[in-house]
Amino acid sequence: MPQPNIIYLHSHDTGRYIQPYGYAVSTPRLQRFAEEGVVFRQAFCANPTCSPSRAALVTGQYAHVCGMLGLVNRGWTLEHPERHLAHTLRKAGYQTALAGVHHVTKDVTQQGYERLLVQEQKDLPNAERAVKFIGEQHTRPFYLDVGFIETHRRGQHFGPPPPGEAHSDARWLRPPAPFPDNARTREDMALYADSARLLDLYYGQILDALDAAGLRENTLVVCTTDHGIAFPGMKCHLTDHGTGVLLMLRGPGFTGGQVLDAMVSHLDVYPTVCEAAGVAKPEWLQGHSLAPLARGEKTELREELFAEVNFHAAYEPQRAVRTKRWKYIRRYDRRSSVVLPNCDDSESKAWWLEQGWREQAVAEERLYDLAFDPHETANRAGDPACAEVLKDLRARLERWMRETNDPLLKSPVLDAPETGEVNDANGNSPGGEAHFPARKWLKETYGKAGG
Repeated sequence: MPQPNIIYLHSHDTGRYIQPYGYAVSTPRLQRFAEEGVVFRQAFCANPTCSPSRAALVTGQYAHVCGMLGLVNRGWTLEHPERHLAHTLRKAGYQTALAGVHHVTKDVTQQGYERLLVQEQKDLPNAERAVKFIGEQHTRPFYLDVGFIETHRRGQHFGPPPPGEAHSDARWLRPPAPFPDNARTREDMALYADSARLLDLYYGQILDALDAAGLRENTLVVCTTDHGIAFPGMKCHLTDHGTGVLLMLRGPGFTGGQVLDAMVSHLDVYPTVCEAAGVAKPEWLQGHSLAPLARGEKTELREELFAEVNFHAAYEPQRAVRTKRWKYIRRYDRRSSVVLPNCDDSESKAWWLEQGWREQAVAEERLYDLAFDPHETANRAGDPACAEVLKDLRARLERWMRETNDPLLKSPVLDAPETGEVNDANGNSPGGEAHFPARKWLKETYGKAGG
């Protein structure tokens, strides 16, 4: 069989809040895609913030290993762009093309794309660029990266519903699991549902183009998002609400409407694509191919997953380890209160603040029993009955940090580039407030500048 084409479809801030994951959010094209491919129900990102999450996926490395500690739009950029998946596939003879959001380097030309459709066709929407590219005559297999701004909030909203459709009716929706069901949180969820339906429309256009070009059977489509939904306590948090992501694959080796419950990571996408393409896996990869799970050769890939947060709008260094049963999260910023700038403004955030969210204490260590507390609300770190579990997970986390040369082992003040900018962690919002040079803010706060 010839090398398959590869399409990487990714969204902003969608978590698992789509129809194939059991939510009452109408995404019929994604539902059909799921029924034709393989759905990973327990997939997680390596960092629940935008640029670091994407960087981990396209390099196959944890964020602090690939050097992506913060956001591109706040001054960070990928430390080793030559490790980008596009470079590896291009060297193997693939035509590589970028049609939408990328969010991993300040200079897009560093990422290994032969065709920058985002520059060639500036006036076309992302989906139309992708459709046009797919319809071309191809003499080589291609790798097409199509990223969308949906379902990211735009201000306090998520964007419009699909053209010609009405706003979602909040009466028949319920808010995400961490929130009480009331009129304000339902309306916020309705705004999200509008954006998800628009995303589904765009994905449908691209999938239809594959069918029209006769390329479906020999194209591996990877569909995912960067991290959790943009509600308080989700995006930029190391609970499953923040790290849990949709991950669905369709194409050679990934068919049949399978639903798999093995814990998998965004880090596993790169080696999976290499295996599908028959390309040697780079030595730096830190994930595992998903193909043995899809073939039924394995039921699990790993006993534990790791994740991190460093810089988002504000500085908030954290690390986490997750097993099937337990989640352990540790903070390193010496704070005991919520970092509000790391939460997008919304009606749900306003409602939580009215209930006293700002005064809620944040523990340095948290331990959750995922069997009895899947929403991670009851911290068991101080429970004597959990002392051995806590000891074990502390040791696992420290071992991983040492193996990956995590800079947090040396200092609670991480490196920041000269161009890095942050909000004051004591502020209220990621937007509308002053940004400070990251090194200056770190020095004033901790007595030491990153860098």
